[in-house]
Amino acid sequence: MILVTGVSGALGGSVLAGLRAQPDLEVVAGSSSGDGDTVRRLDFDDPATLESGLRGVDLLVFVSAGYAEDDVVIARHGALIAAATAAGVRHVIYTSLSASAHHTSIAVPHLWTERQLAASPFAVTVLRNGFYSELTTGLAAGAVESAAATGIFAAPFGTGRISGVSRRDLADVAVRVAAEIERDLRAGAVSAHAGRTYELEGVASVDGAEIAELLSEYLGRPVEYRDVSLTDLRIGLLGSDLEPYRIGHSVSLFANLKAGFLHAAGGDLPALLPTAPRPIREEIAAALSGAAVPE
Repeated sequence: MILVTGVSGALGGSVLAGLRAQPDLEVVAGSSSGDGDTVRRLDFDDPATLESGLRGVDLLVFVSAGYAEDDVVIARHGALIAAATAAGVRHVIYTSLSASAHHTSIAVPHLWTERQLAASPFAVTVLRNGFYSELTTGLAAGAVESAAATGIFAAPFGTGRISGVSRRDLADVAVRVAAEIERDLRAGAVSAHAGRTYELEGVASVDGAEIAELLSEYLGRPVEYRDVSLTDLRIGLLGSDLEPYRIGHSVSLFANLKAGFLHAAGGDLPALLPTAPRPIREEIAAALSGAAVPE
């Protein structure tokens, strides 16, 4: 039996749907809001729910539980790993963070979790996911109004490039890997995915000038890229309604982008997909097509 955590999120929900589309697999969902019937209750903040929620599970697809301070995320992940050990889970797939982002502050709980999993008694496969294309498409779509008014796309990119990977592609890889592992477990075979770490970064990247170019094409008028300093970024974020930890992570991310660390040089994504990865420029163009152009 396969259990997928975080099914109320976009990635976990897509993985669950993809696995359930394969009739030979027994798949259950896990969520903090589970009703215990159609969805098992696995509340990472309530360890008492975890071991019982994992009973009978052979393969755990562990979607990382971010969106909190690092110590909270680490406590959540540690509790799930302990529960998986106690419940006799045989194999865990963990959605981690790509190596190009290991200088960012959000890498800390992922690296800690990878280390804890490596010391656990079950087999492990790590899917190191790159930054979702939605990060860049959201910036581009959110800039349409100001770019139309000012002719400027302002963003803290410096001269750096950022790779983006479609969440749909990441879900497709997770579905393939999980299905193959589960079938190996049923056959009593050692999976070729056991002990593997896959780097799943976007195969293409963009910089600020290219986003400005795409905005120009969409708006039908020139748009110029203008860099934003990290100081101005931080000041702007401090005036927003973001939680404090997200402000720190955002500044860290763009500091890494400016320093040139977020441009991926390659990885395992193409070999694990049945078709070519979705290009980030096409995803940005698609996001812009749904954005309203001011009159």
